[in-house]
Amino acid sequence: MIRNDHFLKDSEDWLISNLAALRTRYPATESHTQECRKEWNRRLCEAALIALSWPKEYGGRELPTATLIAFHELCARMGAPQPINSIAHSILAPTLLRFGTPEQKSRFLPGILNGTEIWCQGYSEPLTGSDLSSVHTRARPASDGWEVNGRKIWTTQAHLAKWCFALVRTEPGSKAHRGLSFMLIDMEAQGVLVEPIRQMTGEADYNEIVFEAALVTPDNILGATGEGWKIAMAAAEYERGIYFLPRVIQLESELEQLKAALAQAALPPSEHAIHSHRVQNLEDQCQIVRWRVDRMLQQVAQGDTPGINGAMLKLTWSEVRQRIWELRLELLGEQAIIAPNSNGEYAVPSSVQREFLWSRAETIVAGTSEIQRNIVGERLLGLPKDKA
Repeated sequence: MIRNDHFLKDSEDWLISNLAALRTRYPATESHTQECRKEWNRRLCEAALIALSWPKEYGGRELPTATLIAFHELCARMGAPQPINSIAHSILAPTLLRFGTPEQKSRFLPGILNGTEIWCQGYSEPLTGSDLSSVHTRARPASDGWEVNGRKIWTTQAHLAKWCFALVRTEPGSKAHRGLSFMLIDMEAQGVLVEPIRQMTGEADYNEIVFEAALVTPDNILGATGEGWKIAMAAAEYERGIYFLPRVIQLESELEQLKAALAQAALPPSEHAIHSHRVQNLEDQCQIVRWRVDRMLQQVAQGDTPGINGAMLKLTWSEVRQRIWELRLELLGEQAIIAPNSNGEYAVPSSVQREFLWSRAETIVAGTSEIQRNIVGERLLGLPKDKA
């Protein structure tokens, strides 16, 4: 894999300086907050660090994929927050570059490049969850485009987004993955309502979107009408690719934090031995996750798609992360009852509580563990599909 090491050295210097400046306002325990992620997104955009592999004609640097991977890993190892528009950076933008018309690229890429337009992903729906082929949101032809009616749920950052890319059924009577279109919907259009969903952490990053005769113009369909499933599956490959890398690096860091917490815990020898065995098991699982992500990134750098590796990685990573935070919470003892939004001297145990609660969603978001097991069973093991 060819990398641009000069760029990476300059990027490391930039990261050291800008992360130090960021931490004067937002400590590491606040990296997950919208304010911190917005600020980091702004800094990346101003430094032209979010379009590394884009063509130069659209404002990118045309750097090799290997350099893009190395940059994301560098950010993760240095503890950089996830930029608020990472869905657009790592999922929508490469999908747009692959399937979009020149006019669509010229219209939407600049807003992602300069950070002025945040995107959200409209896939999951009430009563269907991760089963993307059971889309009920529909669009019917109108004089000036399409009128969209339906609901999307668990939509991350919909309350901040200017645009939503969504799977919508455009062919009456169609079933499963047929008759779907990949629409780019203006979140400020008439007929679009966003309702927040409060989480166990007290935050409201997720939302339900209600579409009531929301207008989508013909030029805001990506690809041809009815090609939505193909495009959504391509977007999912990007989601399981480089977009996922920082989460794996974060997992390794969280394991090290767990080992340090166990070393400092005042426990009877027998209890310490039991927890040490659990930690060793988690360390083995993390190594498997690391090997799998390395294999997947090698595929991506060579121009391939992650394929089945993406489902296996998401499944393993999410369940290991839950077990890490379960044990970390146990080691807190009575401090485990501290609310997830406490500050001051309780900031660290509060952040543990928050991550434990958040980890409960990891096996649900971006495809439940049940869906991932179905994918592995059908595509890798050749098991028959459920006809129910």
